[in-house]
Amino acid sequence: MRTALAIARKELAVAFTTPWAYAVFTAMAALSSFFFVSLLEQFQQVQSLAREHGWSRLPPDSIVYRNLTDGVVVQLWGVVLIITLFVAPFLSMRLFAEEKRQKTFALLLTTPVRPVDIVLGKYLGGLGLIFVTLGLTLVFPVLLSVVGSGVSGPALEWPTVLLGYGAVLLWGATCMAVGLFISALTESQMLAAFLTFTVLLPWMLLRGVAQSTAEPLRSFLSYLSFDTQLQGMIQGVLEVQALVFFASVILFSLLLTHRAVEAQRYA
Repeated sequence: MRTALAIARKELAVAFTTPWAYAVFTAMAALSSFFFVSLLEQFQQVQSLAREHGWSRLPPDSIVYRNLTDGVVVQLWGVVLIITLFVAPFLSMRLFAEEKRQKTFALLLTTPVRPVDIVLGKYLGGLGLIFVTLGLTLVFPVLLSVVGSGVSGPALEWPTVLLGYGAVLLWGATCMAVGLFISALTESQMLAAFLTFTVLLPWMLLRGVAQSTAEPLRSFLSYLSFDTQLQGMIQGVLEVQALVFFASVILFSLLLTHRAVEAQRYA
């Protein structure tokens, strides 16, 4: 484990000296800020309409705008999930592909470092990067909590907010595991990013495909969908089934990566 942590530290040190990581941080901050402001404006508009006409005269789906947690933060986490789908491939693409392009990966394989340490070290390094990226979005609920608190009590339901944020981190960890495996298969960073995206996007949209099929295929495809598994958690519902599902995807991806590294070591 000490070797894996050393590799992870090296990955993070290299990443924070390159401009692409800061470009990804900037993109995440800019996009999430834009959607946060849009959601806040929408929340204020619905609240204004409710004060003028009453909640009973508004469409039924307006009920989510009764409080900041459901009206802004829960919806923001949903947007961050989508942004992560685009951002994570750019963070994972270089984990193996860059070393292969620079021919340093072949040197790494000749050292007495075990493949499991290489895989874990690379994954932990990637995990650190995605967690820093997603950590930027925490400023929004903190800001709402500071500005929105009043005599009526806290502005946000923090258990719901934090459980939703946990779902976002779990999704980021899953994206990095899938991206790590694909990065281990190629020396082209752009190809690794493209393939990671083309795997994650249909997987995320699988619930929509399931709606056009009959049972029992509908239930099976819906269960496999990332979107289905994440919806409950971002709304503050802790689901053991979802935790097991994402843990299984992460472990399976790491196992495939380990086999890919072992195959290249003995090739």
